[in-house]
Amino acid sequence: MDPAEVRLDVWVSSVRLFKTRSAASSACRGGHVAVNGNKSKPSTMVRVGDKIEAITPGGERIAVVRKLIQKRVGAAVAVTCFEDLTPAPPPKEEIVHVAVRDRGAGRPTKRERRQLDRFRTQ
Repeated sequence: MDPAEVRLDVWVSSVRLFKTRSAASSACRGGHVAVNGNKSKPSTMVRVGDKIEAITPGGERIAVVRKLIQKRVGAAVAVTCFEDLTPAPPPKEEIVHVAVRDRGAGRPTKRERRQLDRFRTQ
């Protein structure tokens, strides 16, 4: 039989948003976890359909509660207990190669400046 409500810190750690319950409790006390848009304490009761927003070490996560659990379960089972609404991370920008100048070489000459300009416009 599933419970009607579960503590926020218990549920968040059970579905593996945080590694431990103490880490989940600390995040709740620090204001890093919100339920339905309101910053919440670890003892806040969570129900099916609640929207959880958590700032985890891996980034911000947004989840909707689909099933209540109290015990930590395997990753395959944990994924079925919530719907992940976290937006995809933005694509990483390409690495721009910057011309490195030897220390003590002074300012670039006119010829070197032209070479740099040609290199940058490619």
